[in-house]
Amino acid sequence: MAIKKYKEDFILLTEAGFIAVNQADEDSALKLFRAAELLDPANVLPKLGFGYLHLHKLDLKKAVKNFEEVLEKDPNNEMAKAFMGLSLSMMPNSVEKGEKMLEQTLKSKDPAVKQLAGSAIDFVEKFIKKTPGPAGKK
Repeated sequence: MAIKKYKEDFILLTEAGFIAVNQADEDSALKLFRAAELLDPANVLPKLGFGYLHLHKLDLKKAVKNFEEVLEKDPNNEMAKAFMGLSLSMMPNSVEKGEKMLEQTLKSKDPAVKQLAGSAIDFVEKFIKKTPGPAGKK
């Protein structure tokens, strides 16, 4: 099958998908993640990418669903746990659950995961849990 000769492009396609998400190019991100998924259907990275895309769009329920699917296949995927923790912490009925996941991933040996978890915890403290004050007061 001709698809085999492109297997080595899996990582390139996946990385390009994450870059497309960061550039708010949803169409390209979807195409890149789908192409990567075709090359290696068992790999969780494209599913992580789809979740990341939904997180960026603040479509949090879809993001959580994707991260749950990643964690079903790879229960130790710390990046999925951190993204899921962030997603949950922005959902009104799941803030505490999300914070717990972020605190767990804060112990990661992976510096990128640790930094993401730390930034997410700071964000939750400053913006999610903050009690809104009266309008117009400074």
